[in-house]
Amino acid sequence: MNDIAGETETSGNNLLKQKTLLERRFQHFLDEVTPFAQYRWIATVVLVILFMLRVVFAEGWYIITYALGIYILNLFLAFLTPKVDPSMDMDTQDNELEDGPSLPMKNDEEFKPFIRRLPEFKFWYAVTKATCIALFCSMFRVFDIPVYWPILLVYFCILFAITMRRQIKHMIKYKYIPFDLGKKNYAGSPLNNARDR
Repeated sequence: MNDIAGETETSGNNLLKQKTLLERRFQHFLDEVTPFAQYRWIATVVLVILFMLRVVFAEGWYIITYALGIYILNLFLAFLTPKVDPSMDMDTQDNELEDGPSLPMKNDEEFKPFIRRLPEFKFWYAVTKATCIALFCSMFRVFDIPVYWPILLVYFCILFAITMRRQIKHMIKYKYIPFDLGKKNYAGSPLNNARDR
């Protein structure tokens, strides 16, 4: 009787060790690919294209495609949105202006650069994982729910246009750009003068 309990405990420990080893290897892989953003995104785009080809040629799984599109749109909006909402900052600044100008009292009141609500790496990881899950689900007929796909496509396009218009208005109103367009060069900087010689 003790032998059976001992074997069960040993096999449970082996499974736990194997799971931990796989998690470490996967995390090591993620750490290795982190600096290569361009190649990561190329691989993800290829994966999305493979999924789309699967949907087009098999003529099915439109609900899964719609769900993937909505999920990626939601992630993209979180990627474009700042971590701290500027509309809330503007309200607190308006209240402070009514009281008169003041110096920063805390360290967190100083200027901070644009920080995304969803960092680029997490955005990439979520999109890749969702695409892999959608590709896996497209292998089973159970998930192929019959639906008239043009309605889903039109609804997704309208939803995309409305949400992006609202996001762009928010960006214009609070004067922030979520993309780094490179380092700005100034006409009178010593670096530019040395380059011109």
